[in-house]
Amino acid sequence: MAKFSIGIDFGTESARAVLVRVDNGEEVASAVHRYVDGVIDERLPGTDIELEPDWALQNPADYLEAIKTAIPAVLREAGISPDDVIGIGIDFTSCTMLPTDKNGVPLCMKKEFKNNPHAWVKLWKHHAAQPEADRINQIARERGEKWLERYGGKISSEWFFPKCLQILNEAPEIYQAADKLIEAADWVVWQLTGEEKRSSCTAGYKAIWDPDEGFPSEEYFRAVHPEMENIVDEKMTRNIYFLGQKAGGLTAYMASVTGLKEGTPVAVANVDAHVSVPAMSVTEPGKMVMIMGTSICHMMVDKKFQPIPGACGIVKEGILPGYFGYEAGQSAVGDIYAWMVKNTVPPEYWEETRKRNMDIYQVLEEKAFGIKPGETGLLALDWWNGNRSVLVDADLTGVLLGYTLETKPEEIYRAIIEATAFGTYKIINSFEEKQIKVNELYACGGLPEKSRLVMQIFADVTGRKIKLSARPHTPAFGSAMFGAVAAGRANGGYNSIFEAVEHMAYLKEDYYSPDPESHKIYQQIFSEYDRLHDYFGRGENDVMKRLKKIKLKVKGEGVEKC
Repeated sequence: MAKFSIGIDFGTESARAVLVRVDNGEEVASAVHRYVDGVIDERLPGTDIELEPDWALQNPADYLEAIKTAIPAVLREAGISPDDVIGIGIDFTSCTMLPTDKNGVPLCMKKEFKNNPHAWVKLWKHHAAQPEADRINQIARERGEKWLERYGGKISSEWFFPKCLQILNEAPEIYQAADKLIEAADWVVWQLTGEEKRSSCTAGYKAIWDPDEGFPSEEYFRAVHPEMENIVDEKMTRNIYFLGQKAGGLTAYMASVTGLKEGTPVAVANVDAHVSVPAMSVTEPGKMVMIMGTSICHMMVDKKFQPIPGACGIVKEGILPGYFGYEAGQSAVGDIYAWMVKNTVPPEYWEETRKRNMDIYQVLEEKAFGIKPGETGLLALDWWNGNRSVLVDADLTGVLLGYTLETKPEEIYRAIIEATAFGTYKIINSFEEKQIKVNELYACGGLPEKSRLVMQIFADVTGRKIKLSARPHTPAFGSAMFGAVAAGRANGGYNSIFEAVEHMAYLKEDYYSPDPESHKIYQQIFSEYDRLHDYFGRGENDVMKRLKKIKLKVKGEGVEKC
């Protein structure tokens, strides 16, 4: 009798669940649940409480509803018995964190705290903790903290402790009331199993944990803020569990709402980008996996540890056993394309989409495909949502230059795509400068599924072949693989993720090859991108930061209307 595992990928706007046959990796069923509240970045749900710039929150009730709807949906679609589901795995976009009480109840679900924004989930792209990240980095540099090199020399505002410090600075009552500060990934596993089992992946990449060294010292945290001295012991835990381990069994309540068997093994949580590496059959060095959607995460493994400037994290066994896992990334990619479509496409283009019964992206892509590299005369810096790697600075903003009165929307669209490809190329070069070779690229996510133009430009800019995932929901599939590992071979699963890869993972036969002539032209344009990157990003001209300070001051004070 065939056995199955379930993977759930909790993304930025929705959760995706897949039901996978364990013996051959066949995806039998899938379901998508869109969050009711989505990304909360303007005002708290059900209130008139407005959020400040750079805030991005979520409602944890959306995660629970996703579990209750998506799992029954895949069971119905497949028509299989719950007895044949041997494991569950979940992954999350990260760092996404929240404060809870000792029983795991989110503070935003409590009447006394629901109107305080700091009681809600802080999504990965919550960038309002940049001053706190600056403080954390400053103290680390002053003290010569060795762990800083594992994070490219800077902790991002997106990471765990800057968000914790922001809560402490701006809402100390929430910080004091929180028995737990926890990654949403680990919180969901807690809800599924009734056991708090924190992941080595979330702890290692987002909360400065190392399997050999543990967390930073109490002395360091005290130097950051006196009340943070014992944050690990008071608000977190030192018990960390490795990927592939069983976190626990499904509770009776969760079994009743999902239709699964009580006690079904649940794997330790993973991060969406990291779980995609084995899902794409990558189990060795030299292969960079790009998870391409609203943003991009760049993942690699290598036997050696080598500090990389601007790397988001280098964690021992953070992706695969026996390897150091490397992460870098871009804060916005698909988000920038969406911004351009939403805000700059003229009415006649929308009319064309209506007449031709096409999507606006299809129209822009069709027009942009006919443009040669370098033909637009445009160049952009892809910092609409700050820079994650290699500068690690959320206060940087986008640039688009070369406009003329003849510039067309499709030329702008192509230039923005090229800029995001240049951002990836910059990351690749930073790895190779430190002798971490990037021989091949592997891509998964929404963009490879939707855009031939994007993928060809990325191949041409980087000069590398790009292989493609055969899975439309690659992170969810990877989580299902880890669900099979949590179950173990004795229960119809596998005893290691390498065994699971051998039997379950595979790629598309199609791939993108770089055009040599296009790559030559892009090398010239990239040299200009590189100069602008350093000019605006490394302190020679801090105009972006000065403009942002003026913006925040004016917004804070209000402007008298004429």
